[in-house]
Amino acid sequence: MDLGDFERDNTGSCRLSSPVPELCRTEDCCLGIDEAGRGPVLGPMVYGICFCPLSKLSNLEALKVADSKTLSEAERERLFGKLDQARSFVGWALDILSPNLISTSMQRRAKYNLNSLSHDTAMALVQLALDQGVRVTQVFVDTVGPADKYQQKLQERFPEIEVTVRPKADSLFPVVSAASICAKVARDHVVKKWKFLEDLGNLKMDYGSGYPNDPKTKEWLSQCLDPVFGFPQFVRFSWSTAQLILDGRAVPVRWWVTLSPLGGGTKELAGNMLTSALLGQVARGHSGPLGIGGGLGRRLEWWESLWLVHLPKLWHIPPPCREDSEEEAGGPPAAGRGSGTPSLLSYFARTQAPTERQSHRFFHERGLETVADL
Repeated sequence: MDLGDFERDNTGSCRLSSPVPELCRTEDCCLGIDEAGRGPVLGPMVYGICFCPLSKLSNLEALKVADSKTLSEAERERLFGKLDQARSFVGWALDILSPNLISTSMQRRAKYNLNSLSHDTAMALVQLALDQGVRVTQVFVDTVGPADKYQQKLQERFPEIEVTVRPKADSLFPVVSAASICAKVARDHVVKKWKFLEDLGNLKMDYGSGYPNDPKTKEWLSQCLDPVFGFPQFVRFSWSTAQLILDGRAVPVRWWVTLSPLGGGTKELAGNMLTSALLGQVARGHSGPLGIGGGLGRRLEWWESLWLVHLPKLWHIPPPCREDSEEEAGGPPAAGRGSGTPSLLSYFARTQAPTERQSHRFFHERGLETVADL
């Protein structure tokens, strides 16, 4: 299993797959889906599929595959080696989702929870198998959320395939057990070889199981927290365990906003106040301690968006103007800048001419035009 692509860039997602056996292109196949690492606050989540011809199910059962959670690491490695040796009739594919991708997805403006992310990843892997020519006729899935709703969702997406969604499917169907083993082995390797982009100094990597209720994991989270830059990207910062530590130990953010550009005084606003009072859902997931999210970089992007995009629209501030009226009249250029270069204050300058308000992003995204003077 070559994890080189993900090791070089562990901030997003990575897809791995085995060669497709020729038998799987010519015979009807069953396909199992399972994941590893859904619950931990640390490390990636890995979704896996495994497929084989229906005529070879007995051969797959003979490999003695089982739910990966009931196996030791050594047993999982041994069974994955057997699956790899059975490549004449067994194929697999994996999607590795980084902690950063999971948390940023969950903190989108539009609600996108972990269940939705899991469903979409699973369906994408089924589609991958179909695109590769695998003759999938049956799909078995370990459920995420209510089994009946998930099964209906998959059946609507793949109407030509018989879909079965069950709790504990990894202990009921060998093809799901095989997918579980592939996913768990990949996650174990990724966690062991994780390359921290951040300088953690002499911090020990004894973080326990990575699950939120593990005392070792909680202690490690407290130790690795930078009060300004937050957690390393190994941490799923959207998990409540991480949020509570940020709320209690990270540096709070306070800023002052001039409520009227013409001089209406200033007011100190907390992150959540500004989010709710001025920007609605614009900054959802970015209020509170500075350390929240992926660190200072995301915070700076949000500040730039706040000052250069959202607040000017809120107060109807015109865009920067060229301050070259003196030069056009024959006067000397302003000191310290070239001709036509706007000053910082010119951005906040008001003009007598009325400015056209930009349409809401709702209209831009749908190609609509506003109707005026009704």
